[in-house]
Amino acid sequence: MTQSLNKKEIIDLLPHREPMLLIDELTNIKRLHSATAIVYVKKDSFFVQGHFPGQPVMPGVLIVEAFGQAAAALTASGIDKKEYENKLVFLMGVDKARFRNPVIPDCKLELNIEAIRSHGRVWKYKGEAFVEGKKMADAQWSATIVDRK
Repeated sequence: MTQSLNKKEIIDLLPHREPMLLIDELTNIKRLHSATAIVYVKKDSFFVQGHFPGQPVMPGVLIVEAFGQAAAALTASGIDKKEYENKLVFLMGVDKARFRNPVIPDCKLELNIEAIRSHGRVWKYKGEAFVEGKKMADAQWSATIVDRK
């Protein structure tokens, strides 16, 4: 079974808010397994003015953050709401991150993510980022679900 989440539904799942909420949609969701996140990188995105003036590029660290948000939304949408209420997902580590091509504003960045494994509250994921079918970046990362204080 596949499903999709729009921005409002993502906001209902994640604690991130503008300007740090990077993902706009989550599509092709296969419960607790995989999904595609959509990030509309715009000329007025908060990072464009200073990174880099005259030649804007989405910072690689924000691509990794978008991967993490997509994974958090995938996980939150697939587990029992009672397990996720009053919890936060924290990034634990990033492995094998590669930035292959610059992500330039006015594009649709597609993040294909997959949950590799979970052990209790610790999850491991991998993902690839594409613009118009061209690979822009890929990474593996781990995250944990913790109690909100």
